[in-house]
Order: sequence, then structure tokens, then C-alpha cells
Amino acid sequence: NLLLADEINRSPAKVQSALLEVMQEKQVTLGDTTFKLDLPFFVMATQNPVEQEGVYQLPEAQLDRFMLKLVVDYNTKEQELEIARRISSGNFEKINSVITHEDLAELKKAVKAVHVDPQVEEYMIELVNATRNPNEYGLDEIKDYIQFGASPRVSIDMFKAVKAMAFMRGKDFVTPVDIAYIAKELMRHRIVLTYEAEAEGITTDEIIQKVLETVAIP
Repeated sequence: NLLLADEINRSPAKVQSALLEVMQEKQVTLGDTTFKLDLPFFVMATQNPVEQEGVYQLPEAQLDRFMLKLVVDYNTKEQELEIARRISSGNFEKINSVITHEDLAELKKAVKAVHVDPQVEEYMIELVNATRNPNEYGLDEIKDYIQFGASPRVSIDMFKAVKAMAFMRGKDFVTPVDIAYIAKELMRHRIVLTYEAEAEGITTDEIIQKVLETVAIP
């Protein structure tokens, strides 16, 4: 049910192509045979942002398949101490299942039932559109930094993700706060910057933050 693709940017083109199929179609093709995967199925991937030797450029089409991109920082001192202690002693707790397929199905139903006001829906579309047409929102200062704005898949995923975010925060309705909380994770890997932005050290997170600060909140 869970595929972990470790250091995905070390995978050659054929592997990445196969991963695209499994993420989109939930199936694997081997020769003339197609194998359907059990549901639920989702992919988590890690990417080494430092090393450049032996890595492959990830195509935008593949990045766009991932709903979220999380930036993992260093551990806290306390976390690192606990990691080192566990590894050195070999003292790991037995991993047990904490949820069943039936439980997950019920949670999915509950998340789908979270209410999104039409004005909030329109606000999400405005945020995505602002990355494509910054001039319409008075964002002239960032227009030269964006080569390609967020794709339509962002809008689809945002409608799903904000419901889950509201649900995890104990609410049965979505607010703009829920959207702001997860907007960078949804869009940072789906906005393509210009060479000018890269030369000036501008990041997609900075672009998204400017959009959040500018687009009118309902």
C-alpha cells in the first residue's frame, strides 16, 4: 500500500517513467502483462538536495504527480540524541498496525464530508491563478521570476488537501488559515522559476508567500 522511493533523483529515466505509470494509473506493466495494485496505494519519495553527482533531473510531469513536497530540516538535538541511542543499542520498539483498511475508508468519508464554502473554493482558484497571471493581482514584482505557474493538478489536490488539513485540526469546515498552512507544500514543486529568479536566489516559497500576502482573503 505504501511505496517509498528513496533518493528518487538517482533513478534513471526508465525507472522514473515506470513510477509515473504506477502513480497515475495504480498499475504496473511488465512486458505484455499489466498488474493492478491493491488500494489504497500511495508513494512517498525522498530527494537528496545536496549532491549533484550521479543524479537525474526530475521532469515536471513527475513532480506534478506528488500532492505535497515537504522540506525536512535537521533534527533537534533531543531528536538526534534519541536516534543515535536507538541505533547504537539496537533498541527499537516493535512496529504494530495502528489502523485497518476499514478505519481508513471511514476516515476518507469523514474528510470528504468537510464543508468548503464557495467563496473559499474561489479563493483557492485565485491563489493558483495568481502564480500564472501575477499581473492581474498587482504582483508585477514577481512576474519576471515565474516561467510556469502552478498546474491545474494543484487546484484539484488543494481541494482535497485543505479538507484533510481542517479535519486533522478538529474542524468540519475549511478556512483560509487551513489553506495558508499547506499552500507551500502543495505548490513549491509545481512552480517553475526563471533563470533570473535562480540567479537572484529567489525561491518558490518566497513566490507563494507573496501570493498569500497579496490575494484578497474572503
